[in-house]
Amino acid sequence: MKKIIIINGPNLNLLGKRETNIYGNLTFNEFFEMITEKFSDVSLEHFQSNIEGEIINKIQDVGFEYDGIILNSAAYTHTSVGIGDAVKAITTPVVEVHISNTFSREDFRHKSYISPNAKGVIVGFGLQSYELAIQSLL
Repeated sequence: MKKIIIINGPNLNLLGKRETNIYGNLTFNEFFEMITEKFSDVSLEHFQSNIEGEIINKIQDVGFEYDGIILNSAAYTHTSVGIGDAVKAITTPVVEVHISNTFSREDFRHKSYISPNAKGVIVGFGLQSYELAIQSLL
């Protein structure tokens, strides 16, 4: 059984409450239950933190053992050299995911420190971006 973890960054704990016109009405836990059922042949986990160092620690903890990491580092995508370096340092493939189309938003969101070392990038398909990332890792 493939082992995949979803790692979410800052403010994604507010899904379902935060800017629902962009991020939708589902909480991440509600969505996670749905994809766990849909991909019942995959061992799925998720982790969320608003703290950059905790995200780096989690990437390092799982980055040599898991079959895939789906990483939505949220705002840290555009600012964190450290998270980018953590992705570069590990052997587990990482798919960078964003719920919104970051290229249709503010200019600072067009730069990613994750993308150069990711297996691929999926942006703008809402929560379905996570499902596409799972499919890409299978």
